[in-house]
Amino acid sequence: MRRADKVIISCAVTGSIHTPSMSPHLPVTPDEIADQAVGAVEAGAAIVHLHAREPETGKPTQDTAVYRQFLPRIAERCDGIVNITTGAGLGMSMDERLAAANWAKPEIASMNMGSFNFNISGAGARVGAFRHPWEQPYLASTTSFILSNTFDQIERGMRELGEHGTRFEFECYDVGHLYNLAHCVSRGLVKPPFFIQCIFGILGGIGPDPENLMHMKATADRLFGNDYYLSVLGAGRHQFPLVTMSAILGGNVRVGLEDNLYLGRGQLATSNADGVRKVRRILEELSLEIATPDEARAMLETKGRRNVGF
Repeated sequence: MRRADKVIISCAVTGSIHTPSMSPHLPVTPDEIADQAVGAVEAGAAIVHLHAREPETGKPTQDTAVYRQFLPRIAERCDGIVNITTGAGLGMSMDERLAAANWAKPEIASMNMGSFNFNISGAGARVGAFRHPWEQPYLASTTSFILSNTFDQIERGMRELGEHGTRFEFECYDVGHLYNLAHCVSRGLVKPPFFIQCIFGILGGIGPDPENLMHMKATADRLFGNDYYLSVLGAGRHQFPLVTMSAILGGNVRVGLEDNLYLGRGQLATSNADGVRKVRRILEELSLEIATPDEARAMLETKGRRNVGF
C-alpha cells in the first residue's frame, strides 16, 4: 500500500440507497446536490462522489440532463475532484449506468468489482410513512436483488471510460472483488496507482468488523504491493470507527450522506459538510494532514480538472 503524507477525504453526496423520507437533509434537487458538493469540498473533501436524483421524487436517475444541471456549477464554484457513479441505481442497465460518466468524462468514476447480494431492505426501518410511492417497494425489492457486475460488464466500463482518460475508484465489497481487480490488472485493463475503496457493512458484502478491514488490507497488499491507495467506507454507524482505522493504517477515508445519515446516535447530519468536518477533526487530532484536491490529483495521477466533459 502506498502511504501518503496526507489523507484523501472522499464525500459521497447522495447515492442511491437512502431515500428522501429517511432524512430531510439528503440532497435531491440539482441545486441541493451542487450546494452540498461544494460545501463538502470547502469543508475539506478532495473528492466528491456523485449520483443524480429525479428532482421531483428523489428517485435515482442516470439521466445526463440532470447531471448537466449540477456538474458545471460544481466545477465553477470549487476545485474538487468529481467522481461519477457507474453503479447508479438498482436494476439499471449498463447503458444507463455508464451514460453519465461517458458524457461527463470525469477525472474519476466508480467501478464495482463484483456481483453480490445487495440487501438494503432494512434501511427504511425507522421511517413511519414514506413521502413517495417508489421508496418502500424500491427498498423491499432488494431481498431478491443481485447487484450485477460481471467480468464483461466490468471490462466494458473500464474500456469505455478508459478511452476518456478517466481513472477509477475500485469499489470492493468483499475479498473476492480484490482478486477480480487483480485479474483485470493482469489483463492490462487498468494501470496503477489503484484507488481501492473497501466497503464494509452492506448486507451481502463483507461485515463491518475491524478484523475484516485488516484482512482486506493484507489481501490488497499481497495482490497490489505498493501500487495502490487504500480507502475505506463504513455503512451507517460503522462509518467513523472504520474510516478512522483506515487513516491510522495509512489509508484514506470516505464519508457522506450516501453512506451514513447520522453524525452520532440519534443525531442526523444536516449536510454532507457536517460529516467532512467531523472526520477532519478526527484526522487532525491524530496529527494527520488533509490532502487538497490538487494534492489528491497528483497522488492518483488523474487527468486534471480542465480535461473533463462538463
